[in-house]
Amino acid sequence: MTERIVCVGDSITRGQVSVDYVELLRGRFRDRPYAFVNHGVNYDLAYNVSRRLDRIVAEDPHHVIVLVGTNDANATLGEANRRLLTLIRRLPVRPSAQWYADNLAAILQGLERRTYARVAVLSLPVIGEDLESVPLRRAGEYSAIAQEVAAAHNADYLPLHERQVEDLRTSGHRPGTRYRPGMMLSSTASTQHFVLRRSLDEIAERRGLRLTTDTVHQNSRGAGMIADLIEQHLMVRSGHA
Repeated sequence: MTERIVCVGDSITRGQVSVDYVELLRGRFRDRPYAFVNHGVNYDLAYNVSRRLDRIVAEDPHHVIVLVGTNDANATLGEANRRLLTLIRRLPVRPSAQWYADNLAAILQGLERRTYARVAVLSLPVIGEDLESVPLRRAGEYSAIAQEVAAAHNADYLPLHERQVEDLRTSGHRPGTRYRPGMMLSSTASTQHFVLRRSLDEIAERRGLRLTTDTVHQNSRGAGMIADLIEQHLMVRSGHA
C-alpha cells in the first residue's frame, strides 16, 4: 500500500523560490511506496494553515510533516514585515509568539482529531546566517515553541533549526549578506532566478550565503537538511531505520 505523506507549510515548502525539498524526497523515495503531496502556500503563517485543514485532511494522509513559523517570526522583525503579511494573508490580530503557539496547537489538535496520520513538526530554518543576530535568535525562540507544542500534542519533533545552527557554527561561516526586513532580498533573488535563469545555489554563492538564497529561502544545502530529517523520520516510523 502506498503511504501518503503531506508536507504542510509556507513558501519554503512550496518550493518556487526555495529549493524544493518535497521534490528531493520524491527522488529519494522513487523506488519505495511513498507518495509526497505538497501543501505549501507562499506567505502562510500558522494561522493560515489552521484555516485550511480541510484540504489537508481530505488527502487522507498516513504522515503529515509540518514546517511553519518563519512568517510568524518574520512578522515580529519589523513593522514593514508585519504590515505586508497582515495585508497579504488577512491576519485578524497582530502576530506574536503566543499566537503562533496557539495556531500551531490548533493545527496539531485538528490533525490528531480528524486523521490517523503520524504528525511531525520541524523547527524553523535559520532566519539570516549571522549566529549573533536578532533574526536568527528569533527563529530559535519560535523553534523552542514548536518543540513544546509538538510534545504537548504527541507529534514528533524534527530539529531542523538546531542542525542548521550547528552547520553554521562548525563551518565557521561568515555571511556575505545579512538579513534585512522587507522583500528586497527575496524579490531580487526571484528576478535573478526566473528572469536571468540563475540557479538558486548560484544566487546563494554570489551573496556569500551557505544555507539560503536570501537569508530565508533554502538553497540545496538547506533544503537537503530538511529532506534528511524527514527521510530519517519516515524510515524510523516505517521500521526501516
